[in-house]
Amino acid sequence: MKILIATGIYPPEIGGPATYSKLLHDMLPDKGIETKVLPFSSVGFAPKILKHVLYFFKVLKEGRSVDIIYAQDSMSVGFVSVFAARLMRKKFIVKIVGDHAWEQGMQRYGVTDLLDEFSTKHGYGVVVELFKKLQTYSAKHADGVVVPSNYLKGIVSNWGIDPRKVTIVYNAFDRPSCRIPEKTELRKKYNLTGPTIISAGRLVPWKGFEELIDVFIEVRKKYHDARLIIVGDGSSRRVLEKKIEQLKLQENVILTGKLPQEELYEYVVAADVFVLNTSYEGLSHQLLEVMYLKTPIVTTKVGGNPELISDGKSGILTPYNDLSAICGAIERILSDDPLKIKLTENAHAKVAEFTQESMLNNISDYLLSYK
Repeated sequence: MKILIATGIYPPEIGGPATYSKLLHDMLPDKGIETKVLPFSSVGFAPKILKHVLYFFKVLKEGRSVDIIYAQDSMSVGFVSVFAARLMRKKFIVKIVGDHAWEQGMQRYGVTDLLDEFSTKHGYGVVVELFKKLQTYSAKHADGVVVPSNYLKGIVSNWGIDPRKVTIVYNAFDRPSCRIPEKTELRKKYNLTGPTIISAGRLVPWKGFEELIDVFIEVRKKYHDARLIIVGDGSSRRVLEKKIEQLKLQENVILTGKLPQEELYEYVVAADVFVLNTSYEGLSHQLLEVMYLKTPIVTTKVGGNPELISDGKSGILTPYNDLSAICGAIERILSDDPLKIKLTENAHAKVAEFTQESMLNNISDYLLSYK
């Protein structure tokens, strides 16, 4: 069997789809599947709309000799690839790791509904509705849809896609290849003396970083020397900087920007608790990293989070933006060493379910079922 991997990004570009596509390209031949990769960056020189036209013809050219076209998203490469696949009468599979229409709507077009509601409603304006139609078209005309969590299977089903066509293949977690120093050494390295809370991710509205700062203010009433470290970059950065300045928290709330992976790991290990106050996660690779690194987790019971975290067993789950609940969970962890050990040991053991070998076996079996 031969497949064409159509991907929005590919190394040296950075990101989950790039890493995933490279892994498939390198490892699927060992499972009896030949691969070719067609990154969208191959048409990066062209003007915006022309890019998709050129990519369509590239898919036609590269797809002639394959059995399956496997698109890594439903938008940038998905809706173009599905047209090409139908024209060539090739099998088409699309991987969906989120709702592009909702993300763009939240960031650029005034959408305020959370994803669960958004996925069942219409009437959001011309551009957002166009995005919804395009991603739904890719999924509806695919022979199969791959998602990384049961939650996302539900979201795609809300688009009107037959759930029987949607297959869950959990993503792999790559354990750090670098040596991570001990907590004591790292706290000294980063000059962390009091209780330290860390969060990380794209600085976008649905990640709840503004509200996390409000939570931190409450935590400081009990832990006066506490610090909050937020790692990442994004459209909300200036909003967060302004809020920190207005509250005069520059010494206590640190925005690091985007960090190299090894440095992020060091901050996570040095911290006392990791908090992810998010309204949406498909299946968080960030949480998997923290679980492996044995830092206790407080996160929201939304999206795919409950598929990773069992409340009270491997972390603490709270409602999104519930300041009292999040503050209480943080303080509980900071004051209870046996609870920390229980949560981190159970979380670390859970990560073993997300091995690279398991993911490759599952996706190769799935692809070969179309032979």
